[in-house]
Amino acid sequence: MTETALDDREWRLVRDDARDGATQMALEEIAARTALEDGIRTVRTFSWEPSTLSLGYRQDPETVDWDYCERNGIGVTRRQTGGGGIYHDRDADISYTIVAPAAEVPGDLMDCYALFCEPILEAFSRMDVEADFADEEQDSIYQPSCYLRDINPAHDVVVDGGKISGNAQYRQRDVVIQHGSLSFDLEPTDHLGVFVGHGLEPTTFTDRVTSIREHAEIDREEAMETVGDALGDWCDADESTWREDELEAAQDLAARKYGADAWIRDREVLEAEP
Repeated sequence: MTETALDDREWRLVRDDARDGATQMALEEIAARTALEDGIRTVRTFSWEPSTLSLGYRQDPETVDWDYCERNGIGVTRRQTGGGGIYHDRDADISYTIVAPAAEVPGDLMDCYALFCEPILEAFSRMDVEADFADEEQDSIYQPSCYLRDINPAHDVVVDGGKISGNAQYRQRDVVIQHGSLSFDLEPTDHLGVFVGHGLEPTTFTDRVTSIREHAEIDREEAMETVGDALGDWCDADESTWREDELEAAQDLAARKYGADAWIRDREVLEAEP
């Protein structure tokens, strides 16, 4: 357990249903509101249905092959965190979120990354995957793709030099939200296909990125459960689910923001109905 006391506060673990990208991003904002207003902190695991490309906050929409996404039933949303786009495959991606009041966690960004990535590294250890933060930076191969950008030792997790997990944080309303993606398997064709004119071979992706499946004899369901268990143990969270009012609020926010072209293409937020 970290020196920052987490297990003496109220945490919940949500092993979430597979949902569309707009709703998944909206639920993080709603969890932030719950942390502030109700004193309930959240850790969760989740999947994307349909498979979804999440754009980095400042990513140029012109980098997206919109026709490819439409032809292949791939959703598109935009994250609050920076970096490049991430293709979240419905079967090959495992995602998680940690939400806690900023006053309760380290103010230094690097210290907070170290703290919040503890359960992720523990999950890899429980799967017998020898993962750790990158030892050194690696140069970017293709800037629009998060997994092919430069590898940062502060928050990128690797196995034998291959990136296996990316993690990012943002702060909203005095709450820290960290989310991340773990590669259970690789889908290089779609990881590259969602970007227009990338001109890269699938081997460029597979040479840079690795997966749980390549390093452990474990199925996705067990891997997902392991990640959830590690998150829950890290903060002594109670098993829980979303409240109905949270789901309703997330659906509204998804419609107004994360699923709206104004946000996805231009980062514009539509105001709530009066």
